[in-house]
Amino acid sequence: MAEDYESMTVSELKEILRERELKLSGKKSELIERLLEFDGVDVSAEDASESDEEVESSESDDDFDDFDDDDWDDEEEDEEYVAKQKPVLDEAMKEALALRAEQKKKTPSFRRQEWYRYQRLSKSGWRKPSGMDSKLRRNYKYRGSLVSVGHGKVTEARGLHPSGFREVMVHNPLDLEKINPATEAARVGATVGGRKREMIHNRADELGIRILNRRRDV
Repeated sequence: MAEDYESMTVSELKEILRERELKLSGKKSELIERLLEFDGVDVSAEDASESDEEVESSESDDDFDDFDDDDWDDEEEDEEYVAKQKPVLDEAMKEALALRAEQKKKTPSFRRQEWYRYQRLSKSGWRKPSGMDSKLRRNYKYRGSLVSVGHGKVTEARGLHPSGFREVMVHNPLDLEKINPATEAARVGATVGGRKREMIHNRADELGIRILNRRRDV
């Protein structure tokens, strides 16, 4: 009878359960177990045979218990964790950053004129709309949002990174000497190569300077 239940679908099993006024919820295995109990079949005997198979499989896995986990540590080196430095901010600056974050949630996304028509425009940044009949320039409501003074943020936090640091562009390790680690953070230029970038990372760690666009693969 158990084999017949196994060949049935869940909907067929639920139909039988409904006829016998049994609970319909659960997985297919639970439905079958519920029907077997109703039929008076000893489910514990079937579970015992399954447990014997599990014991045999566990005994075969005991061969791997003699393997020492420390051997994996020799082959794989843990990545060095670098703590992120935090800026030294007063209460007024913290409130300004929090207010700017709240304002940014309400700021609309500014899209370039006719960005939906050309794929190259959808990937470009904002440009001031032009044209005598431009609907975006004339700020029609059914067009996108227009950049204006009303979308400005808190003056005290203007130009700061979300972390609170003021960004300083660096292209070599010597540029790090001019940075104040308490209020400024470094951003490595995009044209800097891998070898020089690694030198900048090492020097920044020595000076306690945070790198905003740090790469873990360097």
